[in-house]
Amino acid sequence: MADAKHPPEVDRVAASQKAIAARRARASLKRDLTMRVIAPQTVVARAIEDPTSAAGTLRITDFLTALPAIGEGKRDRILAQLEISPVKRLGGLGIRQRRALGVWLDGRFPQPGPRSGRSRLLVLAGPTAVGKGTVAAAVRENHPEILLSVSATTRPPRPGEVDGEHYYFVDDAAFDRMVERGELLEHATVHNKYRYGTPRMPIERALTQGRTVLLEIDLQGARQVRDAEPSATLIFLLPPSWDELVSRLVGRGTEDAEERSRRLRTAKGELAAQGEFDYHIVNDEVTRAAAEVAALAR
Repeated sequence: MADAKHPPEVDRVAASQKAIAARRARASLKRDLTMRVIAPQTVVARAIEDPTSAAGTLRITDFLTALPAIGEGKRDRILAQLEISPVKRLGGLGIRQRRALGVWLDGRFPQPGPRSGRSRLLVLAGPTAVGKGTVAAAVRENHPEILLSVSATTRPPRPGEVDGEHYYFVDDAAFDRMVERGELLEHATVHNKYRYGTPRMPIERALTQGRTVLLEIDLQGARQVRDAEPSATLIFLLPPSWDELVSRLVGRGTEDAEERSRRLRTAKGELAAQGEFDYHIVNDEVTRAAAEVAALAR
């Protein structure tokens, strides 16, 4: 008969599985911090809300070294400065320690806020495979009052894509003519391979009519639009996790292994630029993410 010192085998197995799941959850969370998929302030908030969660049980040492450009030496100096013991877990920080950590995080990783005087031109960008096109299509289907801009591209159509609906598929010569005539609000070469651009005239016509326009473009294009139209509302779409982003890229099967590796390297740099945007939306559920985008139009 099992006693307190010798629990039944089924209990030991369950406890072991639970411990493994907790370690995996913390490892995933650390990857998200390193890849900037999640803001460190959000992790701290989760830890405070639930000290037993993956965030709450994450050691302060692991939390800090998961942040970009924080090595062990810098980590130890930060802990000494904040007067936090290295054995502490995020969920076990005291009120003073939470406050000190929050001030430090806000200084090093400031969170963007919406600018005043923004226009009805919405710019949706984010890393590769985050689902920008899927969210934009959901906006078009469920919020017809918003005009979804159709981009021009030199890449070939993917299965199911329709010319003039998903993209204007053009060759390099036609794209060159559009650039020379000033017909594009922005244009860029993406992944060192294909060119994308946003036709200017349909956007200007719709804005003049008082409509909201949504541009679904890459980071380079978003920066060009920001320079050309500083009042544009910039929205950055985030994946639920880095692991999910990798899974989506592999799962769609439209790129070979070399191309996937190149896109993941690009995604790391794109995620690092999210601070340039007015709003962040997590694409964990397409309909909800699309509703959040549409709400910004109001």
